[in-house]
Amino acid sequence: MLPLIPTITVSYEGKSAFLFLSVLEFAVGILVNVFIFLVNFRDMVRRQPLSTCDLVLLSLSLTRLFLHGLLFLDAIQLTHFQRMKDPLSTSYQTILMLWMITNQVSLWLITCLSLLYCSKIVHFSQAFLLCLARWISRKISRILLGTVLFTSVCTVICSWDFFSRSHFTVTTVLFVNNNTELDLQIAKLKLFHSFLFCSLGSIPPFLCFLVSSGVLIVSLGRHMRTMRAKTRDSRDPSLEAHIKALKSLISFLCLFVVSFCAALLSVPLLVLWHNKVGVMVCVVIMAACPSVHAALLISGNAKLRRAVSSVLLWFQRSLKGKADHKAGPRTADQR
Repeated sequence: MLPLIPTITVSYEGKSAFLFLSVLEFAVGILVNVFIFLVNFRDMVRRQPLSTCDLVLLSLSLTRLFLHGLLFLDAIQLTHFQRMKDPLSTSYQTILMLWMITNQVSLWLITCLSLLYCSKIVHFSQAFLLCLARWISRKISRILLGTVLFTSVCTVICSWDFFSRSHFTVTTVLFVNNNTELDLQIAKLKLFHSFLFCSLGSIPPFLCFLVSSGVLIVSLGRHMRTMRAKTRDSRDPSLEAHIKALKSLISFLCLFVVSFCAALLSVPLLVLWHNKVGVMVCVVIMAACPSVHAALLISGNAKLRRAVSSVLLWFQRSLKGKADHKAGPRTADQR
């Protein structure tokens, strides 16, 4: 029998620091995504028309709320329940599977946002691309519905694959007579298979995202060459729109790659090397990326920036009113 790989234990201070960072990231992620949701939901309640961009942001904020909740449960499971020397519990594997599916939904929504940027900003010269851009702009709500249906099918397939393999694991262990090593090997293979299988659904939206980002980059290059040939005015609305859209998409691309690499690295750290410290670092990175991207979305959206300014102004007035209210009785007493 092959010897088990020794586990790397985590000190109480390390667990406390990891839990503190997890709570902080969870609070920030919930705060920024609830803010995005409430700003757009307020317009829905007031029956104000929502733009297609606002509709995508509303759906994305809901998805990110669920994503942060799963990552926080993952952190609690790591610090209090899951031991590296034990086989992965069914609850921990379920959290990982749900995270992969939710992250895939988030990727689809960002892809819809990038397609929307292309249809609104890029000026196409070919008739086919022009008709396609107009069709995307008009049918973005149906594209979102198709995204929900596609991810629902992926969820059903991944759940069936996960729970059928869980049944296979339990059945095999019953016939093995307490063979711990074989139990661990089966659990490792099952988790690897589920992770790779669920990750396949992220390939189509990621390719669409790369294509739309590439189209924006090519369009920006053409537009800059045209502007240099005609005028030297740098304050061009189309140029600014290109740059803002590219900043949003490139920031998400960098954050998504970092988050996906952290998730990919966490699997061998978890099931092969039993390195709990490395897994905790990966979870911290995975939780930080969506929070940072949500903050960047707020800074790049004029409607959300105005809402932030209104909230800060209201908060400043509230503090000033409380200070004046406290200073009033003191002035009267001195008289």
